[in-house]
Amino acid sequence: MQMRIQGTTMPVLEIQLGPNESVYSESGELSWMTSSIQMSTHTQLGGGGGFLGALKRVAGGGSLFMTEYRAMQNPGEVAFATKVPGHIVPVEVAPGAEYMVHRHGFLCATPQVTIGVGFQQSLGAGIFGGAGFMLQKVGGTGTAWFELSGELIMKNLAPGETLRVHPGHVGAFHTTVGFAITRVPGVKNMLFGGDGIFLASLTGPGMVWLQTLPISRLAHAIIEYIPKQKD
Repeated sequence: MQMRIQGTTMPVLEIQLGPNESVYSESGELSWMTSSIQMSTHTQLGGGGGFLGALKRVAGGGSLFMTEYRAMQNPGEVAFATKVPGHIVPVEVAPGAEYMVHRHGFLCATPQVTIGVGFQQSLGAGIFGGAGFMLQKVGGTGTAWFELSGELIMKNLAPGETLRVHPGHVGAFHTTVGFAITRVPGVKNMLFGGDGIFLASLTGPGMVWLQTLPISRLAHAIIEYIPKQKD
C-alpha cells in the first residue's frame, strides 16, 4: 500500500492498493477509484461488534454504514478529497497510540483500525446545530487519515500542561490527553464576550491537533448569503 496527499487548499488522499489490500471509510466519502477496486458497504467495519458496534459509531457522531474498497487480482487506486478547505493528516494507530477526533474528522483507515464513541456532551440547543459536542475514538492497529478544516496547528502538551480551546477548534488529540468541557469563567464573559459559553480543557501529556476553521463557524459566516425563501 502506498499513499500520497495532493493539493493545498482542498487536498485529496490517493491510496494505491496492492492485490487484496483494502481501506474503508464512512459511506459517501469516495472521490474516485480505478475499475479494479471493489466496493462493499455494510455495518461491521471500523469497530467490529456487528450491528452493536455500528450503533456505537452512530452515537459518536459517525455513520451507520461503512464502505470497504478492496483491490482484487490487480492493483488499484482509491481517492478521498476534503469537503472543506483544510488538511489531511495520516496517523499510525496502535495499542497505546490511540486518538480522539472530532465527529467529522475521520476520513478513512486500514481494516484493523476501529472507530467508536469517544466523548459526547450536550451543550444546549443552538450549539453545534443542537447536536452537542462529540468525539470519535480511533483505536486498533494500522493507519488512519483525519480531515481537519482550515490551517493545522500542533501542540505537544507536557504533563499537567492545560490548553483551553473553543470546542470547534479541537481537531484531534492523543487519548493520553485529559479532556473536559468547562464553562467560560465569569458571567460577563459568557454573556458579552462573544466566545460562547463553553471551552474544551485539554491537559497533557500528548499531542493536540487544532483546526482554524470550525465547520460551525463556516456555516455561520455563509448563512447570511443563502437566499431566504419568501412566504
